[in-house]
Order: sequence, then C-alpha cells, then structure tokens
Amino acid sequence: MEGFAIVLYYSNMRATAPAIRIYNLFGESGDLPDVVHCETIASRSVLHDWTLAVHRHARLHQVLLIERGGGEATLDGRVVPLKPMQIVNVPVGHVHGFRFVPETQGWVLTIAAEILDEALLSTEGLRGALARSAVVRGTPQIRTTMKQIFAEHAAREFGRAHVLRALSSAMIGLVARALTSESGGNGTVESSLFRRFEALLEQRHLERWSVADYAEALAVTPTHLNRITRAATGDTASHLILNRLIREARRNLVYTNLPVSTIAYALGFEDPAYFSRVYAAATGVSPRAFRAQLHGDET
Repeated sequence: MEGFAIVLYYSNMRATAPAIRIYNLFGESGDLPDVVHCETIASRSVLHDWTLAVHRHARLHQVLLIERGGGEATLDGRVVPLKPMQIVNVPVGHVHGFRFVPETQGWVLTIAAEILDEALLSTEGLRGALARSAVVRGTPQIRTTMKQIFAEHAAREFGRAHVLRALSSAMIGLVARALTSESGGNGTVESSLFRRFEALLEQRHLERWSVADYAEALAVTPTHLNRITRAATGDTASHLILNRLIREARRNLVYTNLPVSTIAYALGFEDPAYFSRVYAAATGVSPRAFRAQLHGDET
C-alpha cells in the first residue's frame, strides 16, 4: 500500500528521485481542516528554480490558472506547453510536473477529494470530464472566480467556509465546461462506461462490492473495467473502490461524533478492528488518531 503521509510543504522535489512521489498538500492527518488551499504559482516554484518534478497527490484535485508567463506541464507522461490564460486540470492521483518560465504568475487551487464528493452529482457527468488531466483555454469567468476564491480564502470572515464551498463548486463546474468544450464532449463508449461505473460506485460503495461485482453489473470483464478506470483516472478499479470507502470514513470521522465502531459497521465492516487496519493501511494513520488530530476527540 502506498504511503500517504509525506507533506508537500516540506518536501524537496528533486528531479533525480527514483520513483514518482505522492504528496498531500496539508499532510494526511490534517488535509480537511479547510475547504480549499490557495497559493500562487510563484510561491512554491521560486523555491525550486521554477521546476516541480513529477509527483502526484493521493486525495487532492488541483486547478492551475496561468496569468502571465508560461512553460510546460508534464501530465501522465505527456509534455504540454503552457501559455497565459490557460488552465491546467490535475485530477486526484494523476502524475504531473511543471517547468515554468521564471517570473510566471498565476494561481493554484487545491480541493480535497471529499469536497468534490459533496459537490459533484453522478447524474450531471462532471466527474467524468474532470477525471482527465489536460491544459485548456481559460475564460474571464474562470479568472474572476479564481480571484474571488483567493480573496475569500485570505479574508477569514464570517461564513467563509460556506462561501468557499459555493465558489469552489462554481469553479469545478466552469473547469468541467472548459474541458468538455475543447474535447468536443465525452460521448465515447469508454467515457460512458466510466460514468456508469462512477454512478454505481456512488450507489453501492457502502455495500462493499468487489471489482467483479461492478464488472458484472456493467456487463464487462474485470480486466476491461480496470482498463477503463486506468484510462480515465490512471488508477485501478479496486483502488477507486477503496478510496471511495476511505473518503466516506473520513467524512464521518470529521463531521460526526459517531464512535469509530459505529462508523465501521455503517461502512459494511463486520469487525471494527479490521476497519481500523484497512483505514490505517490506506492513510498511514488510524481512525482514532486521525480524529484526535483534527478534533482532540479520542472516541
């Protein structure tokens, strides 16, 4: 199981690293205390000579908007040039890196996967559009919304979390629209199958379905389903199933006072101790420790 506890803020992203690193912007035990994370492109890039080596985020979705300057992005092995007024969509788990022209200006918006789960409805098809890494043309509306998010994030005023959720929801909708517009839509058989899998996952994740169960419901083989999920997200179907369950667990740990054992049973685990082992293996911290670090609650 991959280690998820490396903190991006304090990592040195050297190009000579032997493997693709996995970073969590806030740290795995503390990546839900805020709705979003905001920073400028320059704030991190200048510390690394404007080059960020390839890496990926385990449970974070990022949107970059280039204001001035440019460079190039590496997205799942593809090298794509960057120009002013372009947006970069980086889905959860996708390998990416950047080489910016010095003094490039722009914004980086990072959204936790749990926030996306709350905002995206499977029936609307946005998740399928947002599931591909791409560089597309930005719009004045996207720029305005990005600036509003950054201003609200910095202001710390009453109602801040609610406003940030609303603005972030608007942003991902605008990004999905831009992605769909430039790709000519997502009407292929493969993307349709992924959207059906995505909808089933939302409906059945609490029933602990296996990859074979989902494949049977979709009338495909498990091998074909894995091929589709890898093409759409870069990840296996089994990992997507696990991540969806872990996100549900984390939301319960953060936003409810339910005992860990009750959460385990609600998620379909017959043994709370086994649930704790699965959770710890996936995140690097036990459910109790995760809750204690966020709330000081040892329940």
